[in-house]
Amino acid sequence: MEKRALITGVTGQDGAYLTEFLLKKGYRVWGIKRRSSSFNTGRVDAFYQDPHIGDPLFRLVHGDMTDATNLIRVVQDVQPDEIYNLAAQSHVQVSFETPEYTANADALGPLRLLEAIRILRLQDKVRFYQASTSELYGKVAEVPQSETTPFYPRSPYAAAKIYAYWITVNYREAYGMHASNGILFNHESPLRGETFVTRKITRAVAAISQGLQDRLFLGNLNAKRDWGHARDYVAGMWAMVQQDRPGDYVLATGETHTVREFAEAAFAAANYRIVWEGEGVQERGLDAKTGRTLVEVDPDYFRPTEVDILLGDASKARAALGWRPAVSFNELVKEMVAADMKAVPLERERVERHV
Repeated sequence: MEKRALITGVTGQDGAYLTEFLLKKGYRVWGIKRRSSSFNTGRVDAFYQDPHIGDPLFRLVHGDMTDATNLIRVVQDVQPDEIYNLAAQSHVQVSFETPEYTANADALGPLRLLEAIRILRLQDKVRFYQASTSELYGKVAEVPQSETTPFYPRSPYAAAKIYAYWITVNYREAYGMHASNGILFNHESPLRGETFVTRKITRAVAAISQGLQDRLFLGNLNAKRDWGHARDYVAGMWAMVQQDRPGDYVLATGETHTVREFAEAAFAAANYRIVWEGEGVQERGLDAKTGRTLVEVDPDYFRPTEVDILLGDASKARAALGWRPAVSFNELVKEMVAADMKAVPLERERVERHV
């Protein structure tokens, strides 16, 4: 029979890729979006179908993770078979500036959804996926990190997510819900938000190469992350929900690269070679051909509490789900740069029309 999926955070990177993935599998998909005075549905516009014409397979409904009554109503109306909770205030640096809102949306939001399932007595019908994060590991106890590695959150975002992780486990054990956590390490794509460091880098490379930007400012160049492609990771989300028994799984590539390496790879995709000089906040990345400064360090981008290295061990997901990432680090960076090479000039044209 045709399955129904409800996705929170549908307008984000993961929401867009998951929507595409589920529609190809024949699902009916409902996506929750927050009300905004400006359009914020660009990532999912390609899937939109006029509800006045035919019987659309993809629908958008208004909602907010901070509004329990709204979430209960949406779950009641949709009667989903699967709920994917991808919604969050997901920017780590911003979470230091908005810790209360981050806790409300990222910690209590998942609780509200789980309570909606329980109140509506859908715990035997609905399968629930919670988007957890490698930021839970924070000040890491071991390298690499697996499902059994102790958590040590180092930001309001990670602290909120640790509540969401454990409340998902609690509802699974207390009420017999099919509720799973996906502990996803960093996953990127051309759809990544523009304020996240990877997309910030690739957009800057595209703008610099086209004479629209002078240089790129970054924070901790030595931070190490396990970067994969979001398209691969949404397939892992779905696989978790299809298991006979719920569980918690790490999804990761098993490779780590520094922010410095990501910047080098991005510039290389635009035919620049970066050489470094100086140390600490005085370090600069120079164009090897011209000596021009292309990268500088800005201390304002340092976190109050840094996470030095995240490296995932996805052995459990490989064995139980048959999941493996398909896109390599270099392929990911090249795809992101190529997309921004096309996007940046169009944005300039759009701005200039209104000057």
